[in-house]
Amino acid sequence: MNQATSMKAAVWHGRRDVRLEDVPLPSAPQPGWVQIKVHWCGICGSDLHEYVAGPVFIPVEEAHPLTGLKGQCILGHEFSGEIVALGDGVKGFAAGERVAADACQHCGDCWYCKQGLYNICENLAFTGLMNNGAFAEYVNIPANLLYKLPDGFPTEAGALIEPLAVGMHAVKKAGSLVGQTVVVVGAGTIGLCTIMCAKAAGAACVIAIEMSSARKEKALEVGADVVLDPNACDVVTQVKALTDGLGASVSFECIGHKATAKLALDVIRKAGTTVMVGIFEEPSEFNFLEIVSTEKQVIGSLAYNGEFADVIALINDGRLNVTPLITGRIALANILDRGFEELVNNKDQNVKIIVSPELQVAS
Repeated sequence: MNQATSMKAAVWHGRRDVRLEDVPLPSAPQPGWVQIKVHWCGICGSDLHEYVAGPVFIPVEEAHPLTGLKGQCILGHEFSGEIVALGDGVKGFAAGERVAADACQHCGDCWYCKQGLYNICENLAFTGLMNNGAFAEYVNIPANLLYKLPDGFPTEAGALIEPLAVGMHAVKKAGSLVGQTVVVVGAGTIGLCTIMCAKAAGAACVIAIEMSSARKEKALEVGADVVLDPNACDVVTQVKALTDGLGASVSFECIGHKATAKLALDVIRKAGTTVMVGIFEEPSEFNFLEIVSTEKQVIGSLAYNGEFADVIALINDGRLNVTPLITGRIALANILDRGFEELVNNKDQNVKIIVSPELQVAS
């Protein structure tokens, strides 16, 4: 058990107000929970949203019903580390084991949890948003969210399991992709992860839609067969030209904008499927006759539901290579200048910046 009484952590206080602070060490884990020494934690788009425009998900008016958190929150949920302490009743894990953690803290009692749909729990609390997270030296996590990392599994890769699980969940929601032509709208982190998972799932051709030159190159690097730029061509016409005039079988919207949502529907064939993965910040107008008259299917996809196991296996056997996704490795002490501000000011040049409390401070 760790003997320290305080630790460094990146604490959200408000919009543009994330502070690296000395905070009390998490208490001994409660029954069913474990304490983890954090090795790496990735900066997610949701962390950036909270930094730039928050509060978005962090509860500030009322305490969260599951966790009791209100206001200040230690950010960070894409992480891996080493178990240092176990609460009463935890079975199947031991101190010293390396693990990654699903971020969907859930009640286990609501109708959705009892159906196995814990990612849409009535009382869902994401680690690092509705409960303290892993931009810290230590974090307490429910043991039922943990996945052991195999011997030899790259430590850094542990911080990429979470975003890849988002892509894998979306791919599984779409049904079989074997031999299919797929369009991924947006080549940010989740779009790139979805490209990788679609290829791993057997898609014959993955077409990425992206405007950023750096992200277009990255899409090709991680497995896209074709990249189309809406500023340079008529994307719908080009997709149809690549699919015998029909359109793609499946598309994934990975941006969360009303214009790209419609584009994701326009590029698929009749009776095709669009999976909505992006987080939308505003409503949109849409004529649903476009769906009725073409029998297209639209599926929502939130987070993941057990896909950590799939991703760990695919990374472990080499079918998923996380190296191209990592564009920065920084110390926790540099999270503001070389993390959040770097992503705000140079978004197109970065995919995933990962943070370690164990790294030395950069000068």
